[in-house]
Amino acid sequence: MPSQPTKHLESFDNPAPDRDYEIEFDCPEFTCLCPLTGQPDFAHFKIRYVPDKKCVELKSLKLYLWSYRNEGAFHERVTNTICDDLVKACAPRKLTVHGHWFIRGGIATDVTVTYDKQAKRKR
Repeated sequence: MPSQPTKHLESFDNPAPDRDYEIEFDCPEFTCLCPLTGQPDFAHFKIRYVPDKKCVELKSLKLYLWSYRNEGAFHERVTNTICDDLVKACAPRKLTVHGHWFIRGGIATDVTVTYDKQAKRKR
């Protein structure tokens, strides 16, 4: 197999760093494991960000998301960790990670995490 899952996110130089523009990734096939039962959990992630100096490289994002397939994690932790790792990889101006976790036991869960570089500096 030519590609393997990895937690390493690649980035590249933003071709228009002087302009605010939005990039959105639609990731409908996310899978991890329930940390309590070991059963698979499925989610549809939407990642939306305004890049600063760097942009996230798509293949590395695909391999990064794939790396969760055999990992047990709560929905809240996964969504927050994805946000944190994307911030580390490309330091965007703004970022929103929305995870729609599919129904298990009659309950669907939505977790939304946001990051704003301007707000962070004001703290």
